[in-house]
Amino acid sequence: MRFASYPERHRSESDTTCNIPPYLGNNIVRRIAPGFNQRVAHEFVFGDLVPLVVDLEQVEVPTYTAKAPEGWAYGKTFVKYRDIDTEIEMGVPVRTAGAMGVDNLSEKAAKMRESLQKSQSITDNMVSILGSFDHRLSALETAMRPTQIRTHAIRRAHENIDRTLKAADVILDRFDLSREAEAKILRGPHEDLESYLEAIEQLRSNIVFFTNNKSFKSSDGVISHASNLLSKAISKLEQEFKQLLSSYSKPVEPDRLYECLPNSLRPSSGSPDSKNPSNSHAGHITAENAVFTPLILIPPRVLPLLHDLAQHMVQAGHTQQCLVIYRDTRSSVLEETLQKLGVEKLSKDDVQKMQWEVLELKIGTWIHFMRIAVKLLFSAERKVCDQMFEGIDSLKDQCFAEVTAGSVAMLLSFGDAIAKSKRSPEKLFVLLDMYEIMRELHSEIESLFVGKACKDIRESALGLTKRLAQTAQETFGDFEEAVEKDATKTAVSDGTVHPLTSYVINYVKFLFDYQSTLKQLFQEFENGEDSNSQLASVTMRIMQALQINLEGKSKQYKDLALTNLFLMNNIHYMVRSVRRSEAKDLLGDDWVQRHRRVVQQHANQYKRIAWQKILQCLSIQGLTSSGGGSVGGDGGNSSGASRALVKDRLKIFNVQFEELHQRQSQWTVPDTELRESLRLAVAEVLLPAYRSFIKRFGALVENGKNPHKYIRYTAEDLDRMLGEFFEGKTSNDARRSGVGNPIRTNPIPESPELYGFK
Repeated sequence: MRFASYPERHRSESDTTCNIPPYLGNNIVRRIAPGFNQRVAHEFVFGDLVPLVVDLEQVEVPTYTAKAPEGWAYGKTFVKYRDIDTEIEMGVPVRTAGAMGVDNLSEKAAKMRESLQKSQSITDNMVSILGSFDHRLSALETAMRPTQIRTHAIRRAHENIDRTLKAADVILDRFDLSREAEAKILRGPHEDLESYLEAIEQLRSNIVFFTNNKSFKSSDGVISHASNLLSKAISKLEQEFKQLLSSYSKPVEPDRLYECLPNSLRPSSGSPDSKNPSNSHAGHITAENAVFTPLILIPPRVLPLLHDLAQHMVQAGHTQQCLVIYRDTRSSVLEETLQKLGVEKLSKDDVQKMQWEVLELKIGTWIHFMRIAVKLLFSAERKVCDQMFEGIDSLKDQCFAEVTAGSVAMLLSFGDAIAKSKRSPEKLFVLLDMYEIMRELHSEIESLFVGKACKDIRESALGLTKRLAQTAQETFGDFEEAVEKDATKTAVSDGTVHPLTSYVINYVKFLFDYQSTLKQLFQEFENGEDSNSQLASVTMRIMQALQINLEGKSKQYKDLALTNLFLMNNIHYMVRSVRRSEAKDLLGDDWVQRHRRVVQQHANQYKRIAWQKILQCLSIQGLTSSGGGSVGGDGGNSSGASRALVKDRLKIFNVQFEELHQRQSQWTVPDTELRESLRLAVAEVLLPAYRSFIKRFGALVENGKNPHKYIRYTAEDLDRMLGEFFEGKTSNDARRSGVGNPIRTNPIPESPELYGFK
């Protein structure tokens, strides 16, 4: 009989048949292991307990198998006995197919009984041995328990010592860092700013460490010392931040600002005053797509250092100090830059006291300054804020708002003073210019002044835009009313275009340069109408108001001919100006044709009133008399014509024509085409009548005494003198002209070219 093998190092050289089974030995090891280490237990079991096991002989025991009922046979079938974790295997003879004798069977049965008895005895001995093992192991375990406890305590003490040593190393490292940081901080940030900032980080880290490890007796003292040192370090950091920021914050010279402008917006002589304010609208159109060169306020290499300084100040709880330093330094520099540029702080009273020419110039420069401030200065300042306070959102917008607030207020206050000043028609265009620049800069203002901190600035800019729009619209409305109610008593003596007409027409023509702005203006106060139709309606009302006013002014003339000439000149000026401008598309061809007919009507009225009496002198009616010579209709003698009446007619004609020449030579028709057409219309009526009269009745006078006294002019003389009409000559010039002067070389056109006078 043999157990399964166990480790070779525990097997006796003389023992080849009896060993402790591994599973039994391992169970014993597990029982005693808690009090000992694994090696000691193993040595105890397999070294100390093996000699206690007795040898067992291997015995073959016959047994029956279910598979061989016919006979017995010896084979590898075993009977297994299990008791107290002990397994015994015995071989059993198996009956073979051959017949056995009764004797053999009896003999075998006896041997079997003997073997079984012996096996039972062995089993009982094994049970007894194993039982004694259990008692001995229990006693051993009890005896080893104190040793086990002491071993566990020693192990725990060893672990505690290791942890304590490691903690001590960490604390010592922290003390070393504190000494190094203190030395760097005492030297200050000037020598090595990066090392100084690292020292602050080390101090801050030590404070956090000892705060989280208050169990150390030295924690409170270390924290107090480090906190005081950190406070001193941050104070020095503030001074360094202020000094570094101040040293790189200088006002920007105007020339440097102008270099950043597009060429089209640069002043020709290096000063914004050299720019014509009247070009502000053109400048607006140019600037919309112009490229501005970015302005650099602080060198890029310095910004990271300023950012680190600001970040450490914020982490130390000095956010407000950082804000104050940045605001005071940068805001004063920004305001000084604008003052060098020429921006002034003007109140509403200052604006009201200014002469219009001065104010107009200042408005033009203000528009220029607004563009520079927003597109260059404020944009560059925003970049500085964003880079310096990157990752510090609480400061980024707040600093930018406080730095720019004063400069923005200085700029907007002037615009606000203009918007609130007394309205007058001449201010409309500068108001539109100011409105345009505010609309142009609106999107940039919204993108620069973002966040809650900049809300007031955004609202101020938007409020100014709306006030300018409202003032411009009200001024536009006032202009329409002013045109209709203009009560100037000064009349133009020569019947030329009235200053009001030229002013209004130029005003309207100038308005069409602002079409898009006016449409935007109408949309600001949307009332459901299309902006194009609104503009057309307003323009038509202005023209109608002008026409009504001119009709009133024409009544100041005592001479009806001059009245019609005046209306003809002014309405023609309106028509011609509309035809040559964008107003034609807005007012339409119908308006143009209708007013051309009005011009023709006034021209015809002038011709009828001015020349009706003189043409009657050339009529044959009333020339017959009871006595005196006469000439016939064909130039011969006619008893129906009186020489005396003919002479009287010619004398009256001469006087009236000379009066007309003297008076109407002082009148003016400024348009060359209209003037020639009007002269031609008069000549076509006067010259044929004069030629016919002289041809028919001239012989009566020529055959008499002093014929030149009556026939003073030839038809050519009259034609030449008509060419002097409407030239606006003085009375002396008119008197000097007359017979004997050279006949004008410019012939009268054969037919009117413009209005078709008849």
